[in-house]
Amino acid sequence: MNTEYFKTAKKVVGVKQAARALEKSIVKTLVVADDADGRLVQPLVDVCINASIPVEHVESMQELGRLCGIQVGASAVAILAE
Repeated sequence: MNTEYFKTAKKVVGVKQAARALEKSIVKTLVVADDADGRLVQPLVDVCINASIPVEHVESMQELGRLCGIQVGASAVAILAE
């Protein structure tokens, strides 16, 4: 994953925000943490697979939070279409 692009891309952080963005059909890519609770992120992944939206993975919630520039972990991040 291109971390510089990730930092500058329009995005929403968190499962609820990503779900709202998916409902609005404005998600370009979904990024999920491998150590996130599957019950939370799997429904998002399923929607993306059905809609042919790419899903990328990072190792941990801490890493995903750091990529977003926040001090806490993040389960999912939706990169928004511009």
